Amino acid sequence: MKLLLVGATGLVGRSVLDFALADPRITAVVALTRRPLPPNSKLQAVQVDFDNLPADAPWWQVDAVICALGTTMRIAGSQEAFKRVDYEYPLAVARLARQHGTPVYVLNSALGADPGSRIFYTRVKGEVERELTRLNFPSLTLARPGFIGGNRDEIRTGERVTLAVLGALGSLVPKRWRMNPATRIARAMLDAAVRAEPGLHVIGSDQLL
Repeated sequence: MKLLLVGATGLVGRSVLDFALADPRITAVVALTRRPLPPNSKLQAVQVDFDNLPADAPWWQVDAVICALGTTMRIAGSQEAFKRVDYEYPLAVARLARQHGTPVYVLNSALGADPGSRIFYTRVKGEVERELTRLNFPSLTLARPGFIGGNRDEIRTGERVTLAVLGALGSLVPKRWRMNPATRIARAMLDAAVRAEPGLHVIGSDQLL
């Protein structure tokens, strides 16, 4: 199958890319990115401006999309900038892929995603989930991890402290609040894309341990 990956340079996206390139079920990967990626015979890395995605590019015609785009308020700098990355870009990709007939979309969302949430982060995650369901993908999977474990390029001090505390508490922490390894999230998302089971599916944080 041919896979379109968005967010290939992030923590979860890097793992998705590694798994996909090594997976015999995946014949080709198109990665939309803002910076170059190491070459691979199965990889077509396309540097794009997410604010001006080409609507008629042939690489929209794929079997599945995995979206691992995401940022933080600290990195984004404002609510507007955060929403652009976590809401507008995933939806822009989804709409164009769907217009070109792509039947499967898998999103890395977040624990607590709810369009009615009072918390900005989880509200935005819930809003993008809601809009994705309106695009009528034959197969739509929403992964909802909690705290994501792994080696990031950027330093997130608060997150590191939280992960250290959760790791120390171990089994005392309820399953849904335990650390979710980035590799586990990536594997679950890739498997969902390949299975392409009809309907809407939610992968909770307790399934990503």
